[in-house]
Amino acid sequence: MNAYRSPRSRTVRGLVVASTLLLAAACSATPTNSGGGTSTAGFTPPNIPMQKSLGTGEGVVNIVAWAGYVEYGQDSKTVDWVSAFTKQTGCKVNVKVAGTSDEMVALMKTGQYDTVSASGDATLRLIAGGNVAPVNTALVPNYADIYPALKNQPWNSVNGVAYGIPHGRGANLLMYNTAKVTPAPTSWSAVFSPSSPYTGHITAYDDPIYIADAALYLMKTKPELGIKNPYALTQAQLTAATDLLKVQKQQVGSYWSDYTKEQAAFDSGDDLLGTTWEVIQQAVAADGKVKTKAILPSEGATGWSDTWMIAAKAAHPNCAYQWMNYIVSPKVNAQVAEYFGEAPANSKACAQITDNPNFCADYHAADESYWKNVYYWNTPTQLCLDGSGKNDCTTYAQWVTAWNEIKG
Repeated sequence: MNAYRSPRSRTVRGLVVASTLLLAAACSATPTNSGGGTSTAGFTPPNIPMQKSLGTGEGVVNIVAWAGYVEYGQDSKTVDWVSAFTKQTGCKVNVKVAGTSDEMVALMKTGQYDTVSASGDATLRLIAGGNVAPVNTALVPNYADIYPALKNQPWNSVNGVAYGIPHGRGANLLMYNTAKVTPAPTSWSAVFSPSSPYTGHITAYDDPIYIADAALYLMKTKPELGIKNPYALTQAQLTAATDLLKVQKQQVGSYWSDYTKEQAAFDSGDDLLGTTWEVIQQAVAADGKVKTKAILPSEGATGWSDTWMIAAKAAHPNCAYQWMNYIVSPKVNAQVAEYFGEAPANSKACAQITDNPNFCADYHAADESYWKNVYYWNTPTQLCLDGSGKNDCTTYAQWVTAWNEIKG
């Protein structure tokens, strides 16, 4: 099993999804604890019925997923957890790999798919747009073993109603070349300082959601801006984050959305520091060309927690429910986490990983104190996600516009 393959690619430039606009019509809020802060639902979802019971499987399930989540031996015969599912349930799996969260939302809006592995910058759009239904967690026995900190969070529930099954999580860390970057950085100031000695060798994530990284840095270093949550920005706060990223752009050597691009840039020495995922740092370490380290800076970090959701009009809901239960079962969740490179969501998954005894420690699978400093991706909405009840925050569509201004 290749633990260093992370096929995420989430470039979203230039796309403004119409369903995002629905979030602007926010009209209710329920404060909820989340990693590193508080948040609110931000809107009232359409009245979509929740499935009450599990029936006979329909013989097929159509899935939208990140690459690496639904493996059937297409890349390696030893990496296949789909065949066992089909044998166990009789449900044939059809998978459509999405490259971005916007693509996931667009695919789910076609009505052709039953379930999706959505990230936090897509989940609320799917809920608000009526594209997904509440999930009856009683029909997913393995939900009981999901880490409690991942359940009923702002990106996977609304008003206490679950809209998905947590799959895995990761943090957006600061990676640096230990031989070239001295002294060792401890703060995101290493990539946001306008006087960095590493101009031209800094890398940044190429996505509107990266604005949250700048907002988090400002939240910790410029309290006078009043930022309480990096996904809840007024126009003035968004402008401040945008200005910071415009300054940073003058120092950025490359942006990345494909992990292989960042891996290659660090291997070659072109990039010396910037935001990364744990799995990428481990991939660079495995290459052995340069020495790097990835840290959770003093300000904390953004991160992601992916969620399996079910389509509001799923044609194969019983197979979809069986898939959601199967994919988060301890053994399979362990397989996916190790292959993809993320912390598993099932608390029993770590016991299933035997070839790398340090895997769960490396990914902080059960270290909740670590995750308290991680602000999981969420979808910016007009109703502020900081629990204030204010209705003057910028939407995801405005973030996309700002990101395009930053990139030029």
